[in-house]
Amino acid sequence: MGQRGLVSGTPARTHGAVLIKTVVGVAALGVLSLLISLRPAAAHADRVPAATAASTAAAAPAPAPTVVIGIPGLMWSDLGEHRTPTLWRLTGEGGAGGLSVRTTRPSTCPMDGWLTLSAGQRARMANGNCGLPSAPVLPGQPVSGGVAPPEGGAVAPGWQMIKNDNAHTSYHAQVGLLGDAVHKARMCTTAVGPGAVFGLADGSGKVDHYVASPDKATAADWTRCGLTAVEIDGLFRTFVSAGVDPKGDQVPVPRKKRLAAAAAADQQVAKVLAGLPSNAVVLIAGLSDVKPQAHLRVAIAKGTPFKPGYLTSSATRQDGLVTLTDLTATALQLLNLPQPEQAVGSPWDAKASDASTADKVETLREQDVAAQAVRRVQGSFFLVLGSTQLVLYGIAALALRRRWKGQGTRLRILNGTRFVALFWGAIPCASFLAGLVPWWQVPHPIPVLIVTVLGFGALIASVSLAGPWRGSVTTPGLVIAAITATVLALDVMTGSNLQINTLLGYTAIVAGRFYGFGNQAFALFAVAAILTAAWLAEYPLRQGRKDLAIALVAVIGVAAVAIDGLPAWGADFGGVLALVPTFAMLGLMISGRRVSLVKVGLFGLAGVVLVLAISYWNARSAHPTHLGRFWQDLVNGDAWGTVTRKFDSMIGSLGFWPFTVPLAGAIIFLYFVLMRPTRWRASLLDRAYAHSDTTRPALVCSLTVGIIGTLVNDSGVVILAVAFSLAIPLVLAATVRALELDAPGGGTPGSARPEPRSAPTG
Repeated sequence: MGQRGLVSGTPARTHGAVLIKTVVGVAALGVLSLLISLRPAAAHADRVPAATAASTAAAAPAPAPTVVIGIPGLMWSDLGEHRTPTLWRLTGEGGAGGLSVRTTRPSTCPMDGWLTLSAGQRARMANGNCGLPSAPVLPGQPVSGGVAPPEGGAVAPGWQMIKNDNAHTSYHAQVGLLGDAVHKARMCTTAVGPGAVFGLADGSGKVDHYVASPDKATAADWTRCGLTAVEIDGLFRTFVSAGVDPKGDQVPVPRKKRLAAAAAADQQVAKVLAGLPSNAVVLIAGLSDVKPQAHLRVAIAKGTPFKPGYLTSSATRQDGLVTLTDLTATALQLLNLPQPEQAVGSPWDAKASDASTADKVETLREQDVAAQAVRRVQGSFFLVLGSTQLVLYGIAALALRRRWKGQGTRLRILNGTRFVALFWGAIPCASFLAGLVPWWQVPHPIPVLIVTVLGFGALIASVSLAGPWRGSVTTPGLVIAAITATVLALDVMTGSNLQINTLLGYTAIVAGRFYGFGNQAFALFAVAAILTAAWLAEYPLRQGRKDLAIALVAVIGVAAVAIDGLPAWGADFGGVLALVPTFAMLGLMISGRRVSLVKVGLFGLAGVVLVLAISYWNARSAHPTHLGRFWQDLVNGDAWGTVTRKFDSMIGSLGFWPFTVPLAGAIIFLYFVLMRPTRWRASLLDRAYAHSDTTRPALVCSLTVGIIGTLVNDSGVVILAVAFSLAIPLVLAATVRALELDAPGGGTPGSARPEPRSAPTG
């Protein structure tokens, strides 16, 4: 693939040297900033070696007893001040949050939840029917697997099979990790209820002490061990008792019956608390779903470390939101035990808040309402966005080719088409801005969400045409692209609050991520940054200042890579791999130098080196993100599993191969059309090129970042689709404006035509 100078008048070789110096200089500053921002965390926040931590724990005072109470299926909407007074009181006195219980399946069963607690990683009970945990093997009963239960203890049945299955999943969960860590510190475990056995069993499947239910526990049982787990399964039993219909779907449980089960669970919690020592730390988790839908569940922490407020963790970076894998990390921290690398969660922390108990419960309930609403409409949003844009393109094609009676009519049609194109180009950004409005608080949130998105889209499109730049071919599109890139950048730099529970973001229920850029947001940010850099470079290019244009591209490129890749912000692995070679390609095209696969490949290799450097530095932090964990997997020889999981997801997104192969051919053909539209009878696109020197590189690089992003991320073709949803409407608007300017009387004040170029650009 090759491209001659886009703006002639200065030899490309001279500007090539400037390009190299500028890119290298800005990249050096970017890398220096990266190392400065990462080094402090690495210098004082390293994980404590296990041997050192163990000796420190031995010298320190004995930790307070830690009690994990699992109530499968418990939601914040189940709580009431008079219905569940104990849970209500604990919510007010301690930390409270929504608990994401996603494990290896869309809906988490109780056994999955207990095994995830055991492993500190997403785990499962394979081939299970999502029923109640099996009764453990007790002393005197036939031994299974050659492991005899200790006196007063129990053994989890089928433990070796469960361990082997989870070790060979894509998550490589080490079931028994929590129990092993406790035993290694010469502490004991008490399990109350069958499910609790699976949560606290060590590598051999043993727990030291077992009690069948909370009602049968004595005062000594509550003080015997440093770590106790309690199963309160009455709420889940209500759904099991209701059964399934002939199709295998869960028979609905009346709300009155569900609330009665929640009240009974509250009474059992009260009995447990009555037997605990006063210094015990209590962690309550609604650690699984109940059919048919996944929800956010209850998480409560009460004890000395937890202030009244909202729970959070470095795994989510969201106030009022924690994960099931965080529960393992929290228990280890409370017991002063080191956290093994195989445990991926982060300890719970309570952000102090003076909110009343009622306000906390309502806020956390609304969090689940928002997640449910987004999940229900997210798929339809993609379908509507894509299909509506296709209809728009078809109407635009007819409008642009038809001979209208009277020039005034034609110009009005072109004006209307241009605004509609800008409006749909603004919709992706509007879907994030909708998070500024509490639409989830109304009785019917989905219609309000849709209206909010459309309103923000109209506002952004109006702003793009509101200033003196409205007569420009590319500036309205530049405004929308810049707003989109800025909104997304500021959001991930200030906590990713607009990413969670949004139509193009992610939800806590799916639990793909909780901060930084998700795959769709990355695609949108990447294309917006490329269009912004390319169209902004148009201004110095028109003034003959190619050096400044190249510098603008370099600065925006380095900023985009930093925002996307730094663990504190975007924390996006695949995004760096796509952005580095694409911005290098954009710089080459703006400079007029020839683009080759070798050059793009070398810059792609630079992207690999950069992302590995980020992974290395992040791996040294106390609680590394997935970037740091990849480096740990690389060192341990387990990285290939992560790569194959991502690759399998990407391949799965391609769907039916007889459709995918022609699609790949169409994309390759699209490259040729974008490079030389007149050769392929795309004269309308060539008119936009005639008015804008940077529209060609903007489009080619937008397509490139979408393709690379598709290949290196597990969302696959979704990334390319999101990239098109922004780039195509904005370029269509530019093309329509070029037609207006070329029509007799189509110009407007302040919309001067570009000066003729002295050499072809194709």
